[in-house]
Amino acid sequence: MKNIWILTLVSFVIGIMIAIQFQSLQESEEEVQVRDTRDVRELREQLKQSQDRRIQLSNEIDKLNQLAVEYEETLTNRDNVSGVLENQINELKEIASLSEINGDGVIIRIESLVDEEFLQVDDFTPPVELFRFLLNEVRSFGGSEIAVGTERVLTTSAFRDVNGVPQLNYKRVQPLPLDIFVISDDPEKLHNELLVSASVEEFEAFGYALTFQMEENMTLPSYEQIPRVRFMEETKGD
Repeated sequence: MKNIWILTLVSFVIGIMIAIQFQSLQESEEEVQVRDTRDVRELREQLKQSQDRRIQLSNEIDKLNQLAVEYEETLTNRDNVSGVLENQINELKEIASLSEINGDGVIIRIESLVDEEFLQVDDFTPPVELFRFLLNEVRSFGGSEIAVGTERVLTTSAFRDVNGVPQLNYKRVQPLPLDIFVISDDPEKLHNELLVSASVEEFEAFGYALTFQMEENMTLPSYEQIPRVRFMEETKGD
């Protein structure tokens, strides 16, 4: 009788150990499957980014080849020299955001969810961290050209907090409601991404509301200040 109880107890313990081992094996397989799925998504995203980068580089090469052809033509026809140089200067100004640019995109409006009279403040403006977070998401969603109010955003532009006052391009950010204009090659995709973006929750947590509206043929202002050139100096030939 004692041996039967011992055999039953051992069998019960072995059964529990087998069940635990089987459950652990199933969980491991599920983790591997989730990880593999995530890896596939990451690989697809990296592949898409590489393909987009390849197309971009191919377009840039085509532009440079066309420019080389135009320069070669000016060697035989000097009357076209000024026209080619002027076109090149205008293109460089557009790249550097020193000229106005037109395109389709999305208008992002920032408004306050809080009564400013209740808070007894004259200017309830989002902190610079929120602006940075929003613009980073906008760029990741395909926003190519951005203007915050009347201020064009460059690659070197930065939001700064000066005594509690947010500034962009060394100018005070306009009070609310504030419109941010974004030009994109795919405005619909940008609009849909923004609707479910983390920026919506971040701004709401601080008492602000974000609304998004698709817009055609927007005009973004040029960068009005003189760009500062660092780490370069003029060289003179012999």
